[in-house]
Amino acid sequence: MEVSGIPKVIWFELNADEPKRAMEFYAKVFGWKFEKYQDQEYWLVRGGEKEEPGIDGAIQPRRTKSAPVVNTISVPKIDETIKKIEKNGGKVVVPKMEIPMMGALAYFVDTEGNTHGIMQVAPQMKK
Repeated sequence: MEVSGIPKVIWFELNADEPKRAMEFYAKVFGWKFEKYQDQEYWLVRGGEKEEPGIDGAIQPRRTKSAPVVNTISVPKIDETIKKIEKNGGKVVVPKMEIPMMGALAYFVDTEGNTHGIMQVAPQMKK
């Protein structure tokens, strides 16, 4: 997951009223595999083999009626990106947090009201 050049979407989160029902749907339609993440109501989505193009993601319980699909963008320096977001009219809605062994993550809303994540991938996660 080396970041070089333009940042790319590296993760998605689908919100579901009934995560089990959503997982059954995606498994039957696309063959996606799911694995519960620790003791949280958060299931990792594996869409295929690592050699195949595309990204993996997660399904989680919907927290609000209008919760959108959230894409997470890989960035080389999260603190600099947060400054750029705020300088250009965006708003950080979940402050930077460390995810052990994964990296640093924050969520923001862009100028159009879309929610996205940004992640600085931990060195051990890079190839």
